[in-house]
Amino acid sequence: MQKYLMAADVSEELGVSKGKAYEIIKKLNEELSEKGYLTLAGKISRKYFEERIYGYERSETDGRS
Repeated sequence: MQKYLMAADVSEELGVSKGKAYEIIKKLNEELSEKGYLTLAGKISRKYFEERIYGYERSETDGRS
């Protein structure tokens, strides 16, 4: 499993446009930056993404728990 998600991944996971996915990544990276973490433009930690997206649950059928 990849540690970081890119816009295409976020777009697919949430069913939003790639542009909206970039907005989401930017917002999440701003939150991490405010907490003192280093971030990568255009990428978001899978762990942080899963923690912050309300109602997001990984299903057992897609290999994620």
